[in-house]
Amino acid sequence: MSNYDPRSVLATSPMTRLQITACIVTVLLNALDGFDVLAISFATPGILKEWSIDRGTFGVVLSMELWGMAVGSFVLGGVADQIGRRRSILIFLVVMTLGSFMCSRADDLTDLRIWRFFTGLGIGGMLAAINAASAEFSNDRMRNFWVALMTIGYPLGNVFCALFVSELLKTHSWRAVFEFAATLSAALIPVVWFLVPESVSWLCRKQPAGALEKVNASLKKMGRAAITALPVLPPLDQRPSFRDLFTPQLLRLTILMVAAYFAHITSFYYIIKWVAPIASDMGYSGPVVADVLLWVSIGGATGGALLGVLALRWNIRFLTVGVLLLSAMTITIFGRGQDDLVELKTIVFWSGFFVNAGIVGLYTLLAIAFPTHLRATGTGIAIGAGRGGAALAPIIAGYLFKNGMGLQMVSIIMASGALIGAIALLFVRYANTSEAKLGGGVREGMSG
Repeated sequence: MSNYDPRSVLATSPMTRLQITACIVTVLLNALDGFDVLAISFATPGILKEWSIDRGTFGVVLSMELWGMAVGSFVLGGVADQIGRRRSILIFLVVMTLGSFMCSRADDLTDLRIWRFFTGLGIGGMLAAINAASAEFSNDRMRNFWVALMTIGYPLGNVFCALFVSELLKTHSWRAVFEFAATLSAALIPVVWFLVPESVSWLCRKQPAGALEKVNASLKKMGRAAITALPVLPPLDQRPSFRDLFTPQLLRLTILMVAAYFAHITSFYYIIKWVAPIASDMGYSGPVVADVLLWVSIGGATGGALLGVLALRWNIRFLTVGVLLLSAMTITIFGRGQDDLVELKTIVFWSGFFVNAGIVGLYTLLAIAFPTHLRATGTGIAIGAGRGGAALAPIIAGYLFKNGMGLQMVSIIMASGALIGAIALLFVRYANTSEAKLGGGVREGMSG
């Protein structure tokens, strides 16, 4: 046994199998979000038919999960900073499992609204927890890549949903969609339990009961020498708190990251939520519309993956600014309308490509811009505010369409969110966080 800070070693050494496995699990966990958001779109026709309700009335249900995510990210995001990444993820998986299962048993719209909101609470808290976990299980060199890869779990979940649920609904009712979502969430509980230990960085910083034994157990699995004692903590009056996000040192960063995420997410969810009804209004049948949605998801997964690779060598802030500008451009082109199906699939592919690459870039910035002790909390606040924008996006677009505005003008207005996000990021400055500095201290100099 020896006396060293394990955070420094893990941050500067090649990633072990345990670290890579934990990061892969965060990708699967984020895929649950992508699956769930698109699943409700596939379940909607069956719900409308069974309960004989109109689309306007059902619009509230579609937004309830997004509002739940907003509250979950904002209120529960900090839970992972307090009780740990692993424990939080397990709790949120239970919430998601219960929420999806109860949706499958809903008897009316009120029940469905309540349980969609409840499910959203779990997803919102999960997003903040896994963003922090993927950053902390990565080393310094691969952190941007793994956070980006975690983020593309969302469109991968979209793709899986589009491919699987469309087939499921040929032989089952809409309730089977939520039953399957609950099954997926439940299946990941033992995966997290057995494959994802608590973050060494979090254990060294919070030092709960049994922290030394848990750290050494993880170090043993990673082939590292055990430590004799945990790193020395600063005095209580010098330890960080939630209020640090609003100190002069971090207030500007907090405001700009919240503004950038909120603005771009409105553009993102305009594409996610409105491509299907717009394609339907163009005269395409249900299977063709589902195929169009699939191309949005494929574009999103491709764009996110490519940005993750580029982030290994390029400045992530400038990359994100670039893809946000291209997001605004492609959404505007989408608004012109397309003459044939090939053109439509092409433009929605590139729209999905750039809007999701923008989300990946923003998640990566959230993971590296905020200090380690505020990583989940800062991410939760930004995502919480952003999910508010997500809930507003379909409502704003619907209002504009209802008042006679054409597709081109609505698309220009909704594309402006990505443009505003790009402008906000131009003013972002942050200290380049690293686990090598006592688990999340800052390096000298400024990045971004």
